Amino acid sequence: MIRSHCRRLLMVMALACFGGAIAPAQAQTQIGVSYQPALYWSLPYFIASEKGWWKEMGLQPNFSTFPAGAPQVAAAPSKSWDVGGAGSAPAVLGAARFSILTIGITNDESDANVVMARAQEAPAILKDPAGLKGKQILLSTNSTGEYAALACLHKWGLQRTDMQVVNLQQAQIISAFSSGNGVLAGVWAPNDYTLEEKSGAKIICTGKTAGAIIPGVLFVRAEYAQEHPDLVAKYLAVYLHAVAWEKAHRKETIDLMRRFYQQGGVNIDDKYLAQEIDTRPTFTLGEQLEIMDRSKGPSKFDQWMTKLGDYLKSTGTISAMPDVKSFITDEYMRKVAADPKLKAFADAK
Repeated sequence: MIRSHCRRLLMVMALACFGGAIAPAQAQTQIGVSYQPALYWSLPYFIASEKGWWKEMGLQPNFSTFPAGAPQVAAAPSKSWDVGGAGSAPAVLGAARFSILTIGITNDESDANVVMARAQEAPAILKDPAGLKGKQILLSTNSTGEYAALACLHKWGLQRTDMQVVNLQQAQIISAFSSGNGVLAGVWAPNDYTLEEKSGAKIICTGKTAGAIIPGVLFVRAEYAQEHPDLVAKYLAVYLHAVAWEKAHRKETIDLMRRFYQQGGVNIDDKYLAQEIDTRPTFTLGEQLEIMDRSKGPSKFDQWMTKLGDYLKSTGTISAMPDVKSFITDEYMRKVAADPKLKAFADAK
């Protein structure tokens, strides 16, 4: 009796001491995350899932994928997603039509939105761009790809109306151009790598060379942000942690990128995977706050998005550019920076 009682007492004491180790796992809060697969800026979502970082922040992501940003933001009213990322053009469109807030920057895509021509035709086009008048350019309209392409046309002294714009999704552009359709193709990475491999196409202009700064963005449904600001901050911390980790682990990042792209149906050589990293700057928490800083007037981010909004207005996609202060906010980045736990997680490599 006494021996049995002692054994039970020891068990109770052991449970008390090690309760934390055997307690049920903390419940994960579901959060809807939208993105486009096989893109460099969405790689942090995949890495965070592989590494278990969502769970560390108490989040369980429910992913939804879209072929492009326009249908992605159009799905916001259905509440099929809560947070996500896309190009800056869909972000402005989402702000104007669907109350979507921009809360961060995924990467600088200026060098990754390009205009391509067939290698044998490229020299003549660059020598005399006026010869493009009346010919077809294959584009995904209302996109950063079109924004870069129009900046390139402007650089060459041409207007949108000088060429026949054929509106196609990126996969359709690759197929059509490889089959001999169109003289120019406006695509973004990694589609330009695929187009180069399939048709021998050559980049003849980028958003960067044409003076168009193209940031990718992180965004959130305004209603969700108002109801769950802490979850939005945790989401940002996860994304930023993945970005910081990528910067410190290049080889493993390329290995994971290869898997992520292959899952999305994109199979490209490792040299292109490395090129993704080298041509698409990403930003840490401190860098995000600096780019979004309005203490001395409009932020760099404000200026980039305003110019892009002017493009959307010029194409008739939106009737007026929303005030950048109405949809771009650093509130949630600042919440990450102000919380020691979140900041440490976001900055950890």
